[in-house]
Amino acid sequence: MTLTRIPRSAIALAALAVVGIYLFATAPADLDEDSVGARDVPVETLFRLLNAENASIRKIYTAEIVTPGQKAGLRFHEDWKRKDVHAGPLPALLLRETANRLQQRVPELSLFLGSSYPIEVTNKFKGAQQTYFEQIEKDRQPKFFLDASTGRQTAMFADIASAPACVTCHNDHPKSPRKDWKQNDVMGATTWSFPRDKLSTDEVIAILAAYRASALDAYDAYLKKTAGFDDKERPKVGPQWPKDGLFVPDAGTFRDRVEAQNSIASLNLLLDLRAPARRELAGARGGGDKRAQDGAAAPGKSGSAP
Repeated sequence: MTLTRIPRSAIALAALAVVGIYLFATAPADLDEDSVGARDVPVETLFRLLNAENASIRKIYTAEIVTPGQKAGLRFHEDWKRKDVHAGPLPALLLRETANRLQQRVPELSLFLGSSYPIEVTNKFKGAQQTYFEQIEKDRQPKFFLDASTGRQTAMFADIASAPACVTCHNDHPKSPRKDWKQNDVMGATTWSFPRDKLSTDEVIAILAAYRASALDAYDAYLKKTAGFDDKERPKVGPQWPKDGLFVPDAGTFRDRVEAQNSIASLNLLLDLRAPARRELAGARGGGDKRAQDGAAAPGKSGSAP
C-alpha cells in the first residue's frame, strides 16, 4: 500500500495544535475549570510565539544567507525590488515583506520594525511606544501593554544589531539620523499589535501558520528575483547554502531549515509559558508535588531578532 507523504509543515502545526489544545483548551480533572480561563489563550502568548518564529527566521536569513552570501559575492540592498538592482532584501526588509504578506492573511494583526532613529520616518516610535522603547533600550526585555492611542494590545521585542550588515547599512545610509551604531546595540523593536486580549487555540495555530507562510513567501520572492540577475551575479538555487559559494537554498531547503529549528522551539515555548500557571494552581491547592514545581520550566524569555 502506498501512503501519501504528509508535508512536514502540516505535521509540525498539527503537533503544535495538539499541545495547544491540551495546554489551553483543557485542564487536569482535579482542577476547577473556572479557575484558570483555560479556554482562552492570552494574546501575550501569541506575541511570544510569533516573536520566537520571527527572530528565528531572521537569524537563519541573516547568519546563514546574508553574512556568508556577501562574502561569496551576493548583494543585499534596500532597493532590492527595483528591476535594475540585482540584490536581495536586507534582513529588516525581509521582515517588511513578511509583514505585508501577513497583513493580507490576518488583517487584524500588525507587525512592524520601529526605532527612535529609523531610516524611514514612518517607522519612528511615538507616544506610549517610544516610552516603552526607552525601557527596552535599558533592560532589553519585552514589553506588553494596551496602547491607549490605538486601543490595541501591543508587544515590543528588542531588535539587536547582531550582524555587521545591520550596522553598516544604517551607518552608511544617507538618510540615517544616527551614524555610530555598533554591533549588539538595540537598534529598534519588533512591534506587534492585535485588537483583542484573548484568542482561541485554533486562532493561535492559524495565525502562526499564516506568519510562517508569509515568511516563506517573502523568501520565495527573493529567489524569484535572483532569476533576473546577471550571469556572474546569479546564485545557483538548490540544496546548498552561501557558505559553500555562490549558492542560495531553494524554497524547500529553506523551509526545512525553518521547520527543523522553529517547530520544536514553538512547542517548548508553549510548555514554558504554561508552566507558571500550573505551578500557581498547584500551590493554591496546597502545594502540589514539590518536585514537579521545582522542575518546571521558567517563563519563556524573548530572544532578540537580528
